[in-house]
Amino acid sequence: MTLFETLNASVSSVLGPLGLIIILGVLGLMLVAVTVVMMMRQPEDPLDKLKRTARAPSNAGEATTKQLRQKSHNEQLEKFATFLEPKDVAELSQKQLELRQAGYQSRDAVRIFYFAQMALGIVGLGIGLFYTNFMVPEDTLSTTKTMMWTIGPGGAGYFLPKYWITRRIGARKEEIEAGFPDALDMMLVCVEAGQSLDQCIVRVAAELRASYQALSEEFEVVAYEMKAGKDKVSVLNDMGTRCGVQDVSSFVTVLVQSAAFGTSISDALRVYAGEMRDKRVMRAEEAANKLPTKMTLATMMLTVPPLLIILVGPSAMGIAKLGEMGGPGQ
Repeated sequence: MTLFETLNASVSSVLGPLGLIIILGVLGLMLVAVTVVMMMRQPEDPLDKLKRTARAPSNAGEATTKQLRQKSHNEQLEKFATFLEPKDVAELSQKQLELRQAGYQSRDAVRIFYFAQMALGIVGLGIGLFYTNFMVPEDTLSTTKTMMWTIGPGGAGYFLPKYWITRRIGARKEEIEAGFPDALDMMLVCVEAGQSLDQCIVRVAAELRASYQALSEEFEVVAYEMKAGKDKVSVLNDMGTRCGVQDVSSFVTVLVQSAAFGTSISDALRVYAGEMRDKRVMRAEEAANKLPTKMTLATMMLTVPPLLIILVGPSAMGIAKLGEMGGPGQ
């Protein structure tokens, strides 16, 4: 027997059939942890420090505690930017757009997303290894089941952030679609009252904060970008892309064309707001018309079996009793 076989047999007797794999996995995790600690403790590049000092404002004493914490947080993630960001620019832009559509506007959102995927995957893998080696008796799981119960939790943890982002995008789009007709009505009232487009956007964002927070956040971003001096057309187009809702994209097109041709914004808002109200009524009618079809299966499953029991049950019991008594002739 070779040295490897002897070592494998001794380890298997203590930790089970996957003992050697567990030891290699623990050593790999320890190596990753040591590498991460060494990268976090590495000295700062003097050139980066000089650039950061040059960008820092002169009145550094007025910086708030929240800003300092955010700055430190960015510096920690900056060290792992190579591992926590896609190399492809198109993929990075697509992931940033998805996270913004989900409501995560932070510049570190992409890095946090990939870090969450990596961390949850490792945690799930550790849970799977612990379950298969310490919670389940030996020789009760086949090799296939052992691999499934070991890798399955890790895969679930890895894909959990993506599932969460997908659900968030869907819920946010539904909220924006539900509140957009009301927002158009408010904008129409503000414009007809004599306010400019910038002022009515700020007012609508403040009014919608309690009922439709997602749409209010989008209008606030538009207001801040306009105040910063960004081109109005670019700001509106970015809003349409960021929301990912067809109604908002059409609204942006209407405003851009109204500004390009010099037509009245109030007239365009009045027509489009009326269309959005009609469209909301049509969506409600569509949902109401779907209810009978959805209720058919539930009605059959919950109504027909009890009805059959009530109608056929006594007769079946009477026939069963007659059979036990030997029939009416005896």
